[in-house]
Amino acid sequence: MSYTYLQLVNSVLRRLREREVTSVTDNIYSKLICEYVNDSKRQVEDAYNWNALSTTITADTTPSLFNYVLAGSGQRFRVIDVLDDTSDNALQPQTTSKMNELFLMNPSQYGQPQFYNFNGTNSNGDTQVDIYPIPDKAYSIRFNLINPQAALSNSSDVLLVPAEPVILGAVARGMAERGEDNAMLSSEMYALYLQSLSDAIALESGRYLEEAAWIDV
Repeated sequence: MSYTYLQLVNSVLRRLREREVTSVTDNIYSKLICEYVNDSKRQVEDAYNWNALSTTITADTTPSLFNYVLAGSGQRFRVIDVLDDTSDNALQPQTTSKMNELFLMNPSQYGQPQFYNFNGTNSNGDTQVDIYPIPDKAYSIRFNLINPQAALSNSSDVLLVPAEPVILGAVARGMAERGEDNAMLSSEMYALYLQSLSDAIALESGRYLEEAAWIDV
């Protein structure tokens, strides 16, 4: 089941025994829960290479131009692979120092790209990449990435990663913020969040066996 931002916020509010809202910006407390939902979402996204976050950004090269912007990439992505779709070749990552050495060669080498190296960001916060050899013609370079979803902002925004760990992570934050009462401890809720996250990863990894590793956050 897909969850909207509003559904996520209301699910958290119910678990905190608070009144539901009709918009994520209805009141100060719902806005606070919005922050916790996005914090939890980010943590879940960073824990695993979720298939729902996979995307491809294509850089079409121009002869003699070696630096390109991966529009829409941001800075939180993880690389699956980088492929030259024109020549059916996989590009390999290279260190910054080695790329600098290659670019300082006299004369520089031109031809089919073999290496890539991420090099800063542009004014929009998107990552820039250098490729080498410097393209001698047009190539279609496909960057296959795990790229986290932008922060949820509108009530109708739909979450891409599993909802349950996002909800439980936000509830744990809400419980910790307002202090313990006669209900479950925030530490117990955080343990439930971790178990939910582990279960979601186990289910997904069973479908995509090549994505077996995850980070305990």
